[in-house]
Amino acid sequence: MKRSTVRDIASRYKNGQKLVSLSLYDAWMARIADQLDVDILLVGDSLGMTVLGYETTVPVTIEDCLRHTGAVVRGSKKALVVGDMPFATYQSSVEVALHNAARFMQEAGAHAVKLEGGTFMASTVATLVRSGIPVMGHIGILPQCVNIKGYKVVGRDSVEVGELIEDAKSLEEAGAFAVVLEGIQSDAAKKISESINIPTIGIGAGSGCSGQIQVAHDMLGLSGDFLPKHAKVFADVSSQIESAFREYSAEVKDGSFPSKENSFE
Repeated sequence: MKRSTVRDIASRYKNGQKLVSLSLYDAWMARIADQLDVDILLVGDSLGMTVLGYETTVPVTIEDCLRHTGAVVRGSKKALVVGDMPFATYQSSVEVALHNAARFMQEAGAHAVKLEGGTFMASTVATLVRSGIPVMGHIGILPQCVNIKGYKVVGRDSVEVGELIEDAKSLEEAGAFAVVLEGIQSDAAKKISESINIPTIGIGAGSGCSGQIQVAHDMLGLSGDFLPKHAKVFADVSSQIESAFREYSAEVKDGSFPSKENSFE
């Protein structure tokens, strides 16, 4: 079974095919997604909130991301797996970025990395690409900058739109194979998508992008009480899990589990 490459992603984009991406963090979920028509599996640093219980992505370490990226690689055979470089693992210098990106490729088996930032990260992106590391960019809302910028939707005026287009173009020129557009006003995201010749992957950026990405936990109702506006619950798995746990607890307490069928005699 052939694994998708960045060239395959580019070819599908040029053929007008909408790209399907999921953000998930473990082998079993990757195995399920990989049986379907999913192009890209992103092991996002959003695992900080969905899996590790943090309030933001900032506390997530490179060891966290490497461990979960490796799990997704092992659980999949078809999709392109992108490892998300966490906070403070690429911003300080190009040398640090190259070292840590190489760890994703060598230790976790990732096929590409993602990092946040536009024009100011272009030189870093260019160095990684020249070194043989495919890069996915990320502009708009930058979760790793939440303590400075918050989660405010961007692209609501002509100045912001111009800056975002410049960011996207600089990432394209640096060699990024795709750009995530997060939390960008829909019309602005469409203009950005039309201004470059690489795929845009939207999350909270409307339908005018080249593809979409969603966090699997959000889609399955596993994110607790808060559901982002951009997300949709496609299956309420949380209630099913709750029901199963309740039934298990009741059967343990009344002695009906384990039965002879579940015991070795």
